[in-house]
Amino acid sequence: MKKTLILCILLTMPLWAQQKLTLNDAIKLGLQNNFDIRIARNSAEIAENNRGKGKAGFMPSLDASGGANLGETDTRTNSPFSFGSLTNKSWNGQIALSWTLFDGMKMFVDKKRYDELAERGRFQARFNIENAVVFIMQAYYNVVQQQQLLDVAERTLNISAERLKKEETRNRIGGASSTDLMNARVSYNNDRSQKINQELRLQIAVKDLNIALGMDPLTSWEVEEEIVIPLLDMTYEEIQRLAQEQNSALAVARKDKIVADKTVELNRSPFYPRLAIQGSYSYTDQTLERQTSYDISSQTKNMQAALTLSWNLFNGFRNSIDLQNAQLEAKNKSIALERAKNLLAGLLREKYETFQKRLELAKIEEENVRAAAQNLELNKERYNLGSATSLEFRDAQTKLVRAEATLINARYQARISRLEIDQLIGRLGME
Repeated sequence: MKKTLILCILLTMPLWAQQKLTLNDAIKLGLQNNFDIRIARNSAEIAENNRGKGKAGFMPSLDASGGANLGETDTRTNSPFSFGSLTNKSWNGQIALSWTLFDGMKMFVDKKRYDELAERGRFQARFNIENAVVFIMQAYYNVVQQQQLLDVAERTLNISAERLKKEETRNRIGGASSTDLMNARVSYNNDRSQKINQELRLQIAVKDLNIALGMDPLTSWEVEEEIVIPLLDMTYEEIQRLAQEQNSALAVARKDKIVADKTVELNRSPFYPRLAIQGSYSYTDQTLERQTSYDISSQTKNMQAALTLSWNLFNGFRNSIDLQNAQLEAKNKSIALERAKNLLAGLLREKYETFQKRLELAKIEEENVRAAAQNLELNKERYNLGSATSLEFRDAQTKLVRAEATLINARYQARISRLEIDQLIGRLGME
């Protein structure tokens, strides 16, 4: 008895451990834990930090150096002027300043370029985060779908079990043939197999959701029971406008074009003269210690300032080649931007029409489910009265199962289509 009780407790523990997970909860968890989202945020922060490189060109460069030297020389000669042992000690320090006053507007262009790169990084991070959120939502809705299909499989199995029980009773009292009993048993076993396979599909779906959330793959969740399809209360023209304004992939393409234009300006700067100011201050303290005479000490201070004008006249056409390549890259980015606009327009039309068609299909499948359910009830009554065969009852049961599975999948596909539209128009509702 104790062993049975412990076994029951162990079997029910996973059910107790399940946590209720709404879609909003899943998105919040994913925003915190999803690996791709965390990488995207770090990449955006790197791009933001790089703004400082653009400001660096306006500032001077200041370097400091110092050193100490100790040397000893021992010279022995028969000359009366021999110094014998000499010890040379010296310390020195220097500070140097360099400041570019004009570099062909490079410093100004560089700052704007790094600002645009930071904005591009923000849009790229948003694009990556949106993809991760879409993956999370698809995984979540797939769990809901697989759970609904499991519910259908369980109801079907219960009906088949009831049918098998009746056929066994009829066969025992001589009111049913062995064929009807065998058919009922085969149907029951088939439904058991379907239920086991569906349980496996649900487990895989939960595992995929946990991976999308950045959680332990073995975590159990209790999800929502229904897939709600929000109404699309916008005209197609409004959807187009939102996509042009808020689509993150298009925003990245626009920033790529701007950065490429700034790079062209950057490669024009070497054709202009460069004006810089330099200044330095150094100090040296040296002592020469002699055994045969007094020590010699010296201190040296040096201060310099210079204004330098430089202009590259020829460097093997390197600057010209760099400029031409930058101009070609800018043309490529312009073409890529037009391609992104065209791709977005095509995707938007495709997803919009797909969503409308899938809504229609879902409505049709709802009618099919109602009709199939009524048909099963009628055949069940006839079967209980003996006016319908076992095969007719099974056929009605199979039609209902197919109709319910098709409806569940149709609603799932419609919700995914709406999700894809929300991503294209930048309205995923991320917080």
